[in-house]
Amino acid sequence: MINGEAGVAFIGSGSAQVETALSNDMLSRVVDTSDEWISSRTGIGQRHVANGDESLAVLAAQAAKGAISTANLTPDDIDLIILATSTPDDLFGTACQVQAAIGATRAVAFDLTAACSGFVFGVVTAAQFIRTGTYQNVLVIGADLLSRWVDWEDRTTCVLFGDGAGAVVMQACDRDRLLGFEMHSDGTLNGCLNLAYTAQSVPLVDGVTAQKGTFTAITMNGREVYRFAVSRVPEVLEKTLFHAGLVASDMDWLILHQANQRILDAVAKRLNLPAERVVSNMAKHGNTSAASIPIALDEWVRMGKIQPGHKIAMSGFGAGLTWGAVLLEWGR
Repeated sequence: MINGEAGVAFIGSGSAQVETALSNDMLSRVVDTSDEWISSRTGIGQRHVANGDESLAVLAAQAAKGAISTANLTPDDIDLIILATSTPDDLFGTACQVQAAIGATRAVAFDLTAACSGFVFGVVTAAQFIRTGTYQNVLVIGADLLSRWVDWEDRTTCVLFGDGAGAVVMQACDRDRLLGFEMHSDGTLNGCLNLAYTAQSVPLVDGVTAQKGTFTAITMNGREVYRFAVSRVPEVLEKTLFHAGLVASDMDWLILHQANQRILDAVAKRLNLPAERVVSNMAKHGNTSAASIPIALDEWVRMGKIQPGHKIAMSGFGAGLTWGAVLLEWGR
């Protein structure tokens, strides 16, 4: 308990992946690139791509069911669903579709958009509902189908992004296992990474026009995003550790947004963390935006590497620009 408030426990994880994998060699037939060029610069070997029949809601529901099952709960136990995504099936929100798909009839559901920081922001948001006693069991999902918004002729971006979903169940408890967090935004850097809406004027009647348009493909200034990440991510992690009264060596695992292996290596070096404590699965998945951290978490849990009581630092960073970190202890 913190000042009479409920604590937060992290009791279950799940993830889901679309079946189709697009390797670097396969991608080299689409755009002028190569496996050596991609893997040496990013650490990515393949990414998964949703076909025309696959939806974000279905993928998110699969990850949610896995998390609920490993938490030994039922969908009826869930009070709140937060879906962190930037690629919804419906711009009005996809979380309610997930709620219906998993049968969580009691749950309130809403989308949260913070791009690659979305899962971290979702965890922090969920914790506030739990700590105030509003909800007991909260499902946080990170899911994105970024292949929907990739320009497959732009080799600087199409080599990076993939599709996937991951989820955790958070529960009220007596001893708080959310040890610290930090969140930040800087809109002056928005142009470094975005997926912008482009409109055309549509005449209605004399003197009145309306907009009609769509979202354009992802654009990114890779050099600036890299500089931003290697500077801000270690800083936000150090602040989060300070709030918790801990130092980097107290962490059992560091799970960063899986954007680029060079970023992971640079952050680990800044924090003096050995490589074996830094979770990396981008070789298999690429950059799955809000899904990358929960997918990596679930894989390490299912492999038995993450055990109850382990201290895990997570940091998301990306479009907005946004960045943040959470420090938690895994388990009930």
